[in-house]
Amino acid sequence: MSARKTKRRANAEGTRTQDPEGTRKNIIEIASEEFALNGLAGARIDEIAARTRASKRMIYYYFGDKEGLYLSTLENAYHAVRQGEGQLDIEHLAPLEALKRLVEFTFDHHRQHESFIRMVMIENIHHGEFLERSRTIRQLNVTAIDHIKKLYARGVKEGLFRRNLDPIELHWQISALCFFNVSNRATFSKIFGRDFGAADAQTALRKNVVDMVVRYVMRADKLPGS
Repeated sequence: MSARKTKRRANAEGTRTQDPEGTRKNIIEIASEEFALNGLAGARIDEIAARTRASKRMIYYYFGDKEGLYLSTLENAYHAVRQGEGQLDIEHLAPLEALKRLVEFTFDHHRQHESFIRMVMIENIHHGEFLERSRTIRQLNVTAIDHIKKLYARGVKEGLFRRNLDPIELHWQISALCFFNVSNRATFSKIFGRDFGAADAQTALRKNVVDMVVRYVMRADKLPGS
């Protein structure tokens, strides 16, 4: 390597080390796209390094190995959705409105972040092996369930929600409806000859998902028309 190229590389890596958090964020953003597209086995550190401001050596410095980088991208994906939930400020809304807002947010987030859905699908292929290693992800989801538990308890106290629902199962139902909208959109569109990703279809599906969750949670005598 020429002296000029060596100097340029040294200057570039010097710049990166002056902003370690920015470098780390850049790596995770690009790696998330690569893992979502190619999976853990198919993603290549060389390709990730080529698309980032970091060298391959820097990636290993920050994350240890490819599995370490994959786990960090998975943690980042879960952190983004939980951070969005935390910004909803639903504690100041009436229970029914808070529930609707949570479902709408989940539907919109999943629709707008297909890479998150792909990452979760890939992790399920690995039977949750890497997620299980992460204390961060477990803690993030404990917080999510705590929010739903408090929301649900308020609705029960006000006589709106039916009793004896498991908050984890409620979280499951919301996630399932919103997740399927992205994970199976392509296959459903091809099988039935309808574009389920079209704006009008998504608007209708979003409303239906909210209605289904509300009917699942509300007391029968509190439903419209009862």
